[in-house]
Amino acid sequence: MSATFDLADLKRRMQGAIQSFRNDLASLRTGRASANILDPIMVDAYGSMMPLNQVATVNVPEPRMLSVQVWDRSMVSAVEKAIRDSDLGLNPSTEGQTMRIRIPELNEQRRKEMVKVAHKYAEEARVAVRHVRRDGLDLLKKLEKDGDMARDDFEKASEQVQKATDQSVVEIDQALASKEKEIMQV
Repeated sequence: MSATFDLADLKRRMQGAIQSFRNDLASLRTGRASANILDPIMVDAYGSMMPLNQVATVNVPEPRMLSVQVWDRSMVSAVEKAIRDSDLGLNPSTEGQTMRIRIPELNEQRRKEMVKVAHKYAEEARVAVRHVRRDGLDLLKKLEKDGDMARDDFEKASEQVQKATDQSVVEIDQALASKEKEIMQV
């Protein structure tokens, strides 16, 4: 069975890279509280590492406050430790199975660090999109070489792959610019 070229599949994979990038951006801390900033935190629970959202509920009761409701009383200290040990600079105060986390103001230096991290995430997303493009172009070259695709079709399909790539990179850049503006806003 010979391989077939599927532009829709390539676009879906590029969208996957963009969605992953948007999730990374959502986890970056700005001056405002967002339940997503705790998403990357892994808790040592029941002998394995689990995402925080699988052992607790995160709410945003105030613009600069997070509330973490731990489901199992025996997990409270593990959750608290995971939050303190994360590189988010957060310090929870615990009352029973509920933790309150004040989101401190970001100073100028911390904002600039956040922007750098956002740029790193954007570059990783661009690289992921380019890998998808490379896979698509490699497949097209193989199809043409094996005689399964005419030269004109190859040229047209290559153009479509490049167009999808450019569109994805623009989407990444727009999301980055928006997040950068949000981070630098005092």
